[in-house]
Amino acid sequence: MFSIMRKIASKIFILLFILSAPSFTSNAGEILKERDTEINIFTGMFDFSDTKQRAGLFGMQHQNDELFRNSFLGKLSPISGGFITENNAIYVYTGAQAEYDLGFLTITPSFAPGYYNYGDGKDLGYPLEFKTEVQVSFNLSDSTHLGMSYNHISNASLGNKNPGANSYMFNFLKQF
Repeated sequence: MFSIMRKIASKIFILLFILSAPSFTSNAGEILKERDTEINIFTGMFDFSDTKQRAGLFGMQHQNDELFRNSFLGKLSPISGGFITENNAIYVYTGAQAEYDLGFLTITPSFAPGYYNYGDGKDLGYPLEFKTEVQVSFNLSDSTHLGMSYNHISNASLGNKNPGANSYMFNFLKQF
């Protein structure tokens, strides 16, 4: 199963590398437009700390930079996204993230409530789950970032059980 996941992941990274190639405009005097949409494509391991329930995952997240607000918590903006595991568990969410730009390094914590369906995977105890995440990414260019993130998903004891899930992901971020 993992060899299939590695083959899929390698093809995805090749595609992402091609997408990250610099784009050239035909008019050298044209002013570059400010990028206001960021797509984050990620893959990793869902619930890596539970040897019986861990599963590969693949997901995507959208962030609209046009809707950001500067606050005492940093640069806040809305996010929405989802992922699916190899055991057909899905999580679809919407929330907010803060962004701390430290030059070539960006730290991005986020919080997002969402809908979870365990499919053939781990039962987290309730359809409403809360995802807290921290992501660290490196700037490859002004519009392309590569990073790693860690998240915890929990239902905050809304259900009869609350086992939670810890996951790590490798992230490819592209601004358009």
